[in-house]
Amino acid sequence: MTCPPQVWDGVMRRLARELSPLTLSAWITPLRAEACEEGLRVQCPGAFHRNRVRERFLSRIEALASEEQGSPVRVVLDVYEPEATTAAPDESVATPEPSEPSHRVPPNATRAPEHRPRALPARDAAVETPIALHAELPQQRFESFVVGRGNALAREACLAFARGKQLAMSPLYLVADSGLGKSHLAVAAAHEARTHAGTRVVYASGEQFTNELLASIRADRTAEFKRRYRRDCDLLILEDVQFLRGKRQTQLELLHTLESLAQRGARVLLTAERLPKEIPDLDPRLASRMGSGFCAEIEAPDRALRCEILRTKAAAGGVRLPVGVIDRLVDAVPGSVRDLEAALIQIVASASLLKRPIDLELVESALRKVQPRAASSGLQAERIVETVATAFQTAPASLASRTRRRDVLVPRQIAMYLCTRYSDESLQRIGQLFGRNHTSVANAVRAVERGLLERAPLRYKVEALIARLDAVAGKPSKKR
Repeated sequence: MTCPPQVWDGVMRRLARELSPLTLSAWITPLRAEACEEGLRVQCPGAFHRNRVRERFLSRIEALASEEQGSPVRVVLDVYEPEATTAAPDESVATPEPSEPSHRVPPNATRAPEHRPRALPARDAAVETPIALHAELPQQRFESFVVGRGNALAREACLAFARGKQLAMSPLYLVADSGLGKSHLAVAAAHEARTHAGTRVVYASGEQFTNELLASIRADRTAEFKRRYRRDCDLLILEDVQFLRGKRQTQLELLHTLESLAQRGARVLLTAERLPKEIPDLDPRLASRMGSGFCAEIEAPDRALRCEILRTKAAAGGVRLPVGVIDRLVDAVPGSVRDLEAALIQIVASASLLKRPIDLELVESALRKVQPRAASSGLQAERIVETVATAFQTAPASLASRTRRRDVLVPRQIAMYLCTRYSDESLQRIGQLFGRNHTSVANAVRAVERGLLERAPLRYKVEALIARLDAVAGKPSKKR
């Protein structure tokens, strides 16, 4: 029996109420459904995606479809080829490798001599770099920002500002210590403004602004620099403006930029670790202009909020933390939210590598900063690279190429990560296998570790590769 299109619409609405936004966007939104003779054909963007949907969601989809139809509905899973411009949710793991000279620029951005500020892509636009051009740029949204007493005002101010409300707040100035959520809100505001209002957003750090200004002066292209920051910009987001301390030429240029944007009615969002008048060696005129709008301070989260942040971050990545683990982490890591996240990443990475459940024993091990290694795996780094390349249906030589295509960048970073965990080679030696230096390897490891926490599909891929490596090494695979 076939079913009408509204059946799938009803299924989607009900799943949206049951699942977290990240789970919904990663696994359900990419699905395509159509009526067929068997009932409902649901197409997935790849075999891996289909397998995960079958394991985790198929029974629920069939139940909801049957309820919407009013009679039993059979759901048939199939695979479609995703468009080349769409980033697959289970492959968004890469991050730029700063040791290489070229810089990735999102679509519609103009390439600069160096350190180009990023004109942010729309939510569904393809980004050449699967993980963020600025830390978590593609992932951080207002929906995933955990709100508490100390950050609620800043969150509401950023949301209203991004939607073009409360324009008198410009410049909106976010101030907080490192790791408390300034960048999360700044990135979320950029996405919100670009996605919902078609706003031309320029996002940069104080360091990038400085470097690009100096490069434009050296190349005699200051007119292009000013056009990009002043005329072709509806919302300028500039992070870490405390970097400008003592840089007189850059401060003067930013002052003129802020004045020009104010005259045009454009918006400005600034972030810093200090209030403008507390930044040493800052031009008083610039400090006055920066502080002329609305200042929102983010306070350190209390214990309840820290627990909720940990719980939310773990749940968003499909990680279940047993009772007591969150309390132990919050008590043991008194630092910033970023420190908490680092500890959680360590735990999730350890659980994946050791193929064991998360428990208090594993937590204690991770808190001691013991990096898990597959002891006496007997594998050479070259064999690990070969195994990863085979799994991704590519050649080992392609992983050492200079290309930054995502279908090569993702397996390259995973291979680097597994080499550091499954071999005794140094970062320098691993980098040589890929034609990179040790810094590139370290960056790749951090990117994959973060992805293991934030992206369940990536975690499943890495675990599958670990099982392959165990098989290659002749070790029995442990069950969770």
